[in-house]
Amino acid sequence: MSLVSALAATALAANTLTSPVSAPAGNAVALRWYDVTAETVAAAGASTQATNSRTWAISWLAAARALHRPAAGAATRRAGYADAALASAVHTALTALAPSRVTELDAALADTLNAIPDGPGESSGVAAGQREARALLAERQNDGLDPASINAPFPAPAPAPGVWQPTPPAYTPATQSGSRAARPFLLQRADQFRPGPPPELGSPPYEKDLAEVRAYGSQDSTVRTQAQTDTAQFWLGSSLTLYTGVLRAGVEQARRPAELVALFHVALVDTQIATSDAKYAYLRWRPVTALRAGGAPDWTPLHTTPAHPDYPSGHNTYSGAAEGVLTALLGPRARRPYTITSPTQPGASRTYGDWSTPTRENVDARVWSGIHTRTADLAGVRLGKQVGVNAVRNAHRLY
Repeated sequence: MSLVSALAATALAANTLTSPVSAPAGNAVALRWYDVTAETVAAAGASTQATNSRTWAISWLAAARALHRPAAGAATRRAGYADAALASAVHTALTALAPSRVTELDAALADTLNAIPDGPGESSGVAAGQREARALLAERQNDGLDPASINAPFPAPAPAPGVWQPTPPAYTPATQSGSRAARPFLLQRADQFRPGPPPELGSPPYEKDLAEVRAYGSQDSTVRTQAQTDTAQFWLGSSLTLYTGVLRAGVEQARRPAELVALFHVALVDTQIATSDAKYAYLRWRPVTALRAGGAPDWTPLHTTPAHPDYPSGHNTYSGAAEGVLTALLGPRARRPYTITSPTQPGASRTYGDWSTPTRENVDARVWSGIHTRTADLAGVRLGKQVGVNAVRNAHRLY
């Protein structure tokens, strides 16, 4: 089955991922706590993106469980239950994972609860949210997604053609190699969807990749347009940060917003584990290393190369998984256009009407930045979509 067919199949199944006793919390409360989560991660998040994805996943999966588990019984039909359960679950998880923000989180919870009539619905919801968050925090203890485990030391391999080496200007040791040993949410194992190997050195696809990066990705390129430079700059930052606005647009139209956020970040944790597996299995050198070794000793990319191997592109595994989950649960197009900003291009914004255009821009952006080959980008998109499809198909296991 093609990825397009798989996404269509998962979209048909999206309405049966769980069997909620009642409708989830209204989107106004979901959006409020979405923004609270984003603010918390921005202010007190970890230094590693996968750890922050874990924070999102735990907080919102706890909320989804509190809303949808049949064991909640008649309590879910009481007025105020859904809003209280969502807020309480996210609050409980975030205060444990970002304790420096407890004052702000307590104030946000008080605001939500003050808007709910006192009664058994509110009290049952608070209790359910706390219970599910505490259980999930215990369940995910020692899962290998803490910054120290993710950035476990990785000795640079011996120099050889095609083999990754630390890159200029800082020649920083490899990062994120430890993610491949972390415990996934829904993957069976880190290499479940490992892509085939990159093109052989000297092959026509390999030479085509390098020629494109050399021409369009150099710091002093004479062929890259200003629009292409802008795209590279816009998508340079953290994928988690850039996609926070994309996912928020999805939350605005979702029938089950807690489930959408939970599944999105569950898939993204798994994607980052799968990405690390593939990168460190193949250890393909970066374009700057290849080009300098191949006769262009002064070649410099537009943007500094991250400290991990080329194949596949992590930005594009992220965009592929994000597109896959959003398409499966919401369809290929947003209900209304949405606009996002970028921390690496202050003052700029981009407006989209679907979930696929950001993916295509990410593919181009990493080439135009001079830090990935197009093959690595396209392999990344495919890997991310495969992990996203797997997450949607197996979402029932989360509950």
